[in-house]
Amino acid sequence: MVEAGKMNTLMVTKLVDIGAYLDGEELGRILLPQRMVPHGCLLGAMLDVFIHYDQENRLIATTRRPLAMPGSFAYLKVMKLSSHGAWLDWGLTHPLLAPTKDQRQLMEEGKSYLVKIIHDLKWHRIIASSKLDELLDQSPVDYAPNQEVELLIGAHTDLGYKAIVDNAHWGVIYENEVFRPLKKGDRLRGFIKKVRDDQKIDLCLQKPGYEKVDAVSQQILDMLKKHGGFMAVSDKTAPDQIYQLFGVSKKNFKKAVGSLYKKKIISLTNKGIRLL
Repeated sequence: MVEAGKMNTLMVTKLVDIGAYLDGEELGRILLPQRMVPHGCLLGAMLDVFIHYDQENRLIATTRRPLAMPGSFAYLKVMKLSSHGAWLDWGLTHPLLAPTKDQRQLMEEGKSYLVKIIHDLKWHRIIASSKLDELLDQSPVDYAPNQEVELLIGAHTDLGYKAIVDNAHWGVIYENEVFRPLKKGDRLRGFIKKVRDDQKIDLCLQKPGYEKVDAVSQQILDMLKKHGGFMAVSDKTAPDQIYQLFGVSKKNFKKAVGSLYKKKIISLTNKGIRLL
């Protein structure tokens, strides 16, 4: 079944000056513009395409894959503004509209926003909305402690980082448990630390238990975070330099580094230490 808003494998049924027509089955023939037609394409060729809508709400195909599919969240940049709203870059030739009524706050050209991609079946269009609190799942959460989840980093707050959990719920990673640089729009794996009685979700980037380290290890992690996740220190670094950087002896430094390495919180190279 051919579906708009998804990747489909369609057959080329006609080649014309403006491109190639594809067999969209019950959706009818769908144009793949000439600039997207692969070199040497022949009738009967099967092409992987994303079906969406042009600015006149007509079905159109592209061989590009959008930065995010309908139903998912993404951090997208505003290319231009119009009377209809903000037009976002989602990786396709035709930008994605975030209608003014679907903006939590009025968007500004050149800035990026966390949005949900929505396939509007009634009006036959794909749009974006930044009213995330209304779009996230409002049903009771059903996560288990230690469960691995997919995270999309949102706003940085006084508590830490808000993150969208498994494309469905808000969660928070507390500031004192972040041992690597994070920025809005980052996608990464994380873990459920706790689901509180009020249904709010506490998250962590290491499996619960792994983030618990001694004072010296914590001091090393804090310094690594301060230096962007990497420091050029190793076994060959002089003891006095170690003390100047971390305020500990080289012996205690090596012991703490070994513990962090075993817990897979850091990696070691000849050039230095890096947060994972």
